[in-house]
Order: sequence, then C-alpha cells, then structure tokens
Amino acid sequence: MKHLSDIQIAQNTILHHIKTIAHKLNIDEDDIEMYGKYKAKLPLSFIDENKIKNNNLILVTALTPTPAGEGKTTVSIGLTEGLNKIGKQTTVVLREPSLGPVFGIKGGAAGGGYSQVVPMEDINLHFTGDFNAVEKANNLLSALIDNNLQSKVNNLNLDPRTIFWKRVIDMNDRALRDITIGLGGTGNGIPRQDGFNITPASEVMAILCMATDFEDLKQRLGDIFVGFTFDKKAIFARDLKAQNAMAILLKDAIKPNLVQTLEKNPAIIHGGPFANIAQGTNTIIATKMGLSLSNYVVTEAGFGADLGAEKFLNIKCAQAGLNPKCVVLVATIRALRHHGGAKKEEYNTPSVERVKIGFSNLEKHIENIRKFYIEPVVAINSFISDSTAEVDFIIDACKKLGVQAVVSEGWAKGGEGTQDLAKAVVNIVENKATQFKPLYDWKSPMKEKIETIAREIYGADGVVFEKKAELNLRRIDRLGFNDFAVCMAKTQKSFSDDATKIGRPTGFKVTVREIEIAAGARFVIPILGKMMRMPGLPSKPASEGMSIDNNGVISGLS
Repeated sequence: MKHLSDIQIAQNTILHHIKTIAHKLNIDEDDIEMYGKYKAKLPLSFIDENKIKNNNLILVTALTPTPAGEGKTTVSIGLTEGLNKIGKQTTVVLREPSLGPVFGIKGGAAGGGYSQVVPMEDINLHFTGDFNAVEKANNLLSALIDNNLQSKVNNLNLDPRTIFWKRVIDMNDRALRDITIGLGGTGNGIPRQDGFNITPASEVMAILCMATDFEDLKQRLGDIFVGFTFDKKAIFARDLKAQNAMAILLKDAIKPNLVQTLEKNPAIIHGGPFANIAQGTNTIIATKMGLSLSNYVVTEAGFGADLGAEKFLNIKCAQAGLNPKCVVLVATIRALRHHGGAKKEEYNTPSVERVKIGFSNLEKHIENIRKFYIEPVVAINSFISDSTAEVDFIIDACKKLGVQAVVSEGWAKGGEGTQDLAKAVVNIVENKATQFKPLYDWKSPMKEKIETIAREIYGADGVVFEKKAELNLRRIDRLGFNDFAVCMAKTQKSFSDDATKIGRPTGFKVTVREIEIAAGARFVIPILGKMMRMPGLPSKPASEGMSIDNNGVISGLS
C-alpha cells in the first residue's frame, strides 16, 4: 500500500471555513480579519489575564535531535487532537515556519502525516505576511542607519565601525553573511562592512515574540541598540526616530493567526524564531490568546530541551508570568540509536544496545525539566522501524525514573493515536501541583547566568570566555543591561558546543566567542563555538524536489 505524503494528506482534506473554527472559540466571524477562507487574524482584545491563570499550558520539547528533527510539531498537533478527543477543549499554538528550512534541509513546520495544521502550503510559504513584515521593519532600520551616515541633517555622528545592526532575509544564503555595502561613489552611501542574518534571528522577530501589546512593541523597537558615536555615546533606534515607522509595518503582524488542524480543531500560529540562534518559541501574545480561549494550550519550543525549552522557561515564561503545568519530551527510537553510536544509514536498524546507550541523553533532559519544578511525560514518537524491545526498554527505563513514557502515533492515526499521551498529560496537570520556577534570576550577574545554564542544563564543567566575549561583557555592564535574560546560540546537535559530542557528554567546557545585545528583546545572545546566524543551503536543497502545476497545485513540499 502506497503511503500518502504530508502534502497529499493535507490536499485531500476538506477544510472548514475559518469562521467555523472561530465559532469553536466562541468568536464571532465579524471579530476576525479573514485572509481568504481558511486563515484569519485574531484581535488582541481577546486576551484575558483572568482566564489565562485558570487554564493549562503544556510545553512540547524533545531530546537532542537528529538533523531531520524528531517531530515536536507533529506530536504537538497530535496531542491537541487527542486532548480534544478525550473531552478537553484544546488549542495548539505554534511558530510560523521559515522559508530557509522549507527550501533547505528540514522541510516545513506544519506537522506531518495525520497530525498537521492546514492549509499547509500557505503556512509553509508566505502565510499572512508576518515574516515579510518583520523583514521589512528590520531592513527599514538598516536603511535609516545608512541614511543617517550619509546625511548632513540630524547626523548622529555614528561610527560605522561600531554598527551592530544587520539586515535580514528569510532564506539560507551563506554568501550574505559578510558583505561590503555603499560602494559605487558618494551617491550610494558610506562604504562599510555589513551582513545578513536569517529573518528568524532578527531582533525584530524576537521583539514581536516578547511584546505584550502594541505600546510595548513600540517601546521595545525604540530600545534596539544600534552602535556608538565617534565619541562613544550609545545610539538606539529611538535616536533615529525609527520605532513608529517600524511599528506601522508590524501593525498586522502583531495579531496572531488562526488556522485549523486536520481534525478541525483551532490552531494559532504566530512568530518564528529559531531555537539554536534565537529564543525558539512563538509569541507571548499568541500563547496568552490561546490560554484566553481554551482550557488547554499545547505549544512547542524548537530543537532539544537544552535550547527551546530552556529559553521558553527562563525567558518567555519568566517575562510573561506563565506557569506551564506539564512538559512533553518527544523521543524517537532513531534519535536514541543515534546517541548510542548509530551512523545515519543505521538510524532505522533496530538495536536495543544502542538505545540503552543513547538513553543517557533523554535521561539528562528529564533531569533538566525537573530543575524547573515541572514533571515531564515522554512521548515516543512512533516510526515503522521501531522494535517492541526498544520501546519496552524506554518505557521501563523511564518508569524507573518515575516518568511515564507513552507511544504517540499521531503521525499515522491523528488524535486516535494520541489519546494515551493525552491522558498521561491530563494526569500530570490534574494530580501533580507543579509550580514552575525559572533556573536563574534575571537580576543575577551576567556571567553567573551564562554559567548556570552551561552547568545545570548542558552539564558543562565551566565556561571559557574568549577575549571578545569579555569585552562584550564589559560593554553590557557599561550600558546597564546586566539584568537581561540569556539567549544562548549553540549547536542543536549536542549538549555541548561541539556537534560531534553525542549522548550525554561529560568533562567538557563551553566557549563563549562573543555576546550580542538584543536590548529591545531584553536578552543577550552568547555565541557558543562556531554558531552562525545565517545558515547555508545543503548540497541538495529540498527546493530541488518541489514543483507546481498549471492549476497551482504544489508537490514536494513537506
């Protein structure tokens, strides 16, 4: 029997009109802004702090993933279907996909199999234009900076050598990492070194995800740190009078997007920072919107729990006052084989011995979640190559740690395959009175916060700060930014900053090369090892397998 691809499953589904989905959330169609029949923007007026406190937030994260990912989004959507099937009114709240991975190596981020959000082509491509708005707002500030360098009117005396703000584009394009601009004569501006980040790494994206309302958004945009004048005065976006124009470009992007799952349950999708080079979670506004409209909200944080979950808990929840009730740790047998030493071509070859060795990685993530005073549930995301012996080992090994591990078959069966997982989550929510507590206090010294994450979450013996990072720390202190949160930029392939150290490495230190400042987002970004904020395409990009016919039907998108 031929299996349908993700896009074929999505295209074979008859969607409900978005007004019908809105009605499930007790929202009248006149109160939504429709983008065609199947997408809509939700007004911020629906956020209700009183309801938020009484409803239940569930975070889905994962063990350290293989390059293809372990299916957090698929499990998040499947769990939402399963919770609805057992009578819990639930909305899934997710990030928006970036075009970089869509056309690169990983594919889209709308779930998979029978656990998807739809219309998947729209969601994976331009959607409602939020990424475009973030990109334009970011690059407007770049244009204003270069214009001020050129202008003799209201010139801020900016030193071009100190400008930290970069342009962005939502594409994996390594050739844009380091560029020279302003060439071609005086009419083309001041020549200087510049570069591009990918749009999910833009501070404007981070600000959109951290803002609580439109006024807060404007304040944060004005707080963006640009660089220094020749006489060492700090310059911010507000000094260029940029914040209002940038906010105008984001007037619609700040509103969360409503779509649906394959089983016609509500899905809110908003914001899209990566977790290895940014904070990796959807917007505070979207999460609060979901909690205002549903009894349960399932959300996910990117890559492994050492990245997305750590940032979700220490940055987003600490800032927004959110209290997650349960964490679902997604594990796949193939990832455990990988951490047990299997090569890529052996990921689908059963091996209890390798799974036993690789379990140390999952065990460390379980320990880490408990450091936040939250109980985890392990979701074994089912693959056809899983053996019964391997699954039984994980269930038993987790049981010895006091953790329930449940097979999740959302990819193959949708909500029918995730009801056991849903019941396990509800058991934690209703019977274990968790009281989330962040790992560190934002007011602690900056070095101490970085070292706490490295020691407690990564298992490192210590942190090496290179000379540039030490200079950056002094700058952070001089600018008065010591009480910011920490958003680590680190490889997603290892607990350490060395991608080759799989499993649960010990006896290592992490190296902080430099530390970027995201003053509007109110966190700093230590760059660990060789991390780059503009990825490149693989030798065989996913784009090569895509096509579109005369009727506009797309194939090859996943």
